[in-house]
Amino acid sequence: MILLVGGEKGGSGKSCLAQNIAVFLTTEAQASVIMVDCDPQRTTSDWIQARNNNPELAAINCVQLYGKIRNDLLSLEQHYDYVIVDCGGQDNLALRASLSVASHALMPLRPKRRDLKTVVHMDDIVATCMMINPKMKANFVITQCPSLPNQASRILEAKDVCRTYDINVLDAVNYSRNIYDDSEESGRSVFEIDPSGKAAQEMRQIACELFEVTCAKELINQPEQHMTQMGGTYGASRSQEKRFVM
Repeated sequence: MILLVGGEKGGSGKSCLAQNIAVFLTTEAQASVIMVDCDPQRTTSDWIQARNNNPELAAINCVQLYGKIRNDLLSLEQHYDYVIVDCGGQDNLALRASLSVASHALMPLRPKRRDLKTVVHMDDIVATCMMINPKMKANFVITQCPSLPNQASRILEAKDVCRTYDINVLDAVNYSRNIYDDSEESGRSVFEIDPSGKAAQEMRQIACELFEVTCAKELINQPEQHMTQMGGTYGASRSQEKRFVM
């Protein structure tokens, strides 16, 4: 199963979402996961390197891919339960190539005007890619929300903006919390710093709603079922992009 975490707006928490969902799937759903870092800033690659240097943490594989990565992703999907693609905050070849094969797409947006301005363009990109990948399930998710009660209307208004387009918006959100930054610096996730805390619960809710389950245990056999439904064997021809293995 291929999950793209991407969008046109930088700073919305794409890498944070991708990393925490990867740990959720690895540790709580007992799935084999590989992360694909398409961002030249190497945020996820650096996080993986720090993580895999700590023997106390569950190791996660990672590769860097750029450009026309469609065939690479299909090849990786044959060897892992989940391929999680972390794309940078821009419309580029890697984003569109990932959308052309992804089973799920998660596009984070902060409840801010400059983030919401990108919704119309992302709706166009997703609609174009769904012409060749009609089974993809695309979702917006509102991230880094203000926690003050008098700011709750900003979250609702952001969701209302997203609902005017054809892409689903998750009910689950996450809030602006220091634990997200603290965990990323050490190669950890919110699940490993405070597994019963508010941030961990937010990430569980996002992941479960995204994959349409009520708990991680329901995901254990989902990848195999998905591959059976898709049928056949994908081509494994290699594209010519720059590729590194962590």
